[in-house]
Amino acid sequence: MDKVLLLKKLEEEISQNKNIPLISNLVFGEGNPDCEVLFIGEAPGAIEDQQIRPFVGRSGQLLRKSIRQINWKEEDVYITNIVKRRPPENRDPLPEEILAYKPYLTRQIEIINPKIIVPLGRFSMNYFLPNAKITRDQGKLFKAGNWFVAPMFHPSAALRGTIMMNAFLESFKKLPTMLKKIKELGK
Repeated sequence: MDKVLLLKKLEEEISQNKNIPLISNLVFGEGNPDCEVLFIGEAPGAIEDQQIRPFVGRSGQLLRKSIRQINWKEEDVYITNIVKRRPPENRDPLPEEILAYKPYLTRQIEIINPKIIVPLGRFSMNYFLPNAKITRDQGKLFKAGNWFVAPMFHPSAALRGTIMMNAFLESFKKLPTMLKKIKELGK
């Protein structure tokens, strides 16, 4: 079965599960299911909830601009979140919300099977690297289970100040080299 169909079935399964917390629109993810790079944020914000697309607000504009600045195309990557529905008032996702969506994210990752996963922010980073610290470990490449993981600051954090923005952009510039290294390892 092809990846597009598998992802569609997974999205339908999530939408029909009435036991999952949060009731806003389902923002499943978008992009190329045959991608090499998978970006994973925390949860949709208000604009993402309205447009039913991930990373379309200010943070998303920075993410998408950064993708283009390293000569990648948005249509060549996949963008999603751990939690697929917006927490009220843009609060951080609660542990039980992350846990409820975890099996779905795991299946989404398995279907896409990227070469590298880029967790954006501490919540998505800790999904793969529970003992990591975003300030210490962002911009580095790790092996987490079957996956290569390169955590980065969340774009919303980068928008808060020059130091974070510079760190975010420097980490982003490393992604093509990291991907090349992974390919050389035969993944």
